[in-house]
Amino acid sequence: MAKRIVVVGGGAAGATAAAKAKRVDPGAEVVLVEAGPYVTHAPCAVPYAIAQAARLYIYSAEQFAREKGVVVYTNTKAEVGEGSRLKLSGAVSGALEWDVLIIATGASPRVPQVDGIELEGVQVVRHPAEVEAVKKALEHARRVVVVGGGYIGLEMAEVLLAGGKEVVLLESGRWILNKMLDEDMARLVEQYVAARGGRLRLGESLTRIVGRGRVEKVETTRGSAEADAVVLATGVRPNVELAKALGTRLGETGAVWTDEFLETSVSGVYAAGDVAEVVHKVTGRRTWMPLAPYANKMGYVAGHNAGAGEKRFKFPPVVGAAVTKFFDMYIGKAGLGEAEARQYGIDATSAVVKTSDKAAFMPDAREIYVKAVASRGVLIGVEVVGFSPYVAAVVDFAAQLIGRPVEEVILAEYSYMPHTGPVWHPLVSAARLLD
Repeated sequence: MAKRIVVVGGGAAGATAAAKAKRVDPGAEVVLVEAGPYVTHAPCAVPYAIAQAARLYIYSAEQFAREKGVVVYTNTKAEVGEGSRLKLSGAVSGALEWDVLIIATGASPRVPQVDGIELEGVQVVRHPAEVEAVKKALEHARRVVVVGGGYIGLEMAEVLLAGGKEVVLLESGRWILNKMLDEDMARLVEQYVAARGGRLRLGESLTRIVGRGRVEKVETTRGSAEADAVVLATGVRPNVELAKALGTRLGETGAVWTDEFLETSVSGVYAAGDVAEVVHKVTGRRTWMPLAPYANKMGYVAGHNAGAGEKRFKFPPVVGAAVTKFFDMYIGKAGLGEAEARQYGIDATSAVVKTSDKAAFMPDAREIYVKAVASRGVLIGVEVVGFSPYVAAVVDFAAQLIGRPVEEVILAEYSYMPHTGPVWHPLVSAARLLD
């Protein structure tokens, strides 16, 4: 009888895991179970799909099954059954036995527990299936409060401002993108948000949403703001319910603990994507990085090992390389920020350099700021803010050099021509100030 590999969750990690497991072991029966209607759904695209600036690339169950050779059950919920069985309900019901199980149940929005959350006009941004509902709810709103100044909150503020809305961005922390940037770099972003018409309310938490059937205003720890709609972008939490019911260990972050091969504490059960922890390259500690590139790569590793029937492929420590944008400003990070390092008890020094995305004499050169963070002569973090997609290239270059001595960073090899970058790479320019 063929080995049966069951994957629960059809997002980036789950879809990748299912496809990889089938490629590694073509003789295996691979079953993908997804609670929603789509496979390979990508939350990253949601703000831009709302703005109609991007289309959602989503597999139907039939297309994915046909192209990948995987059995797909959509609109189907999986719960723990007896022994090595799952109990299915929804479009498909009954018991499903597994020889190897991959948990890729992703993450869900953290919704503030405040009065008025049920009012019409309150929207949560996370899943592609919600795009049309969010577009409809926001279409006629003139004043929108976005709650949360992280990636999604900033991206939604851009979409709404571009659509002619009045936008208040409410953030409980002292600066926006505070899980990504140090305060000095975040201030550059805040200045630009204000210049584009966004009203920042920092250090304020949502306490209540007020309205008669529909949103009329929000109340905060420092006052109130009138609103026709509210967008909640207050972060996510890992969906660990299935993993907990199976008896797998949860880690210090609250996500599922795995070993370096992505196997959980239960033999034959793997976890991948936003539901699982990873190890940070700088701290050596467990961290939670609900980012699409990691989800895809974790799915690849888990699927490979599940298909191979043995633990062959390791998932390496991460540095948290990430990038976002607000209109034509791009913001990126890899490794630890200076404040973050000190929270971990790491002595850190930093240097900020203002440079450009091309040779300075080029007429279309755009400014970028690079902050390099080091500890004991070793590069541990980089933050980049600027008016060019080149910011992402700097972050990607930096991600390969986190953990290396500053002297090596200065002498790292890269290409040069005036149209593609300055002769001194922006990261190298910042590193030179640390030497």
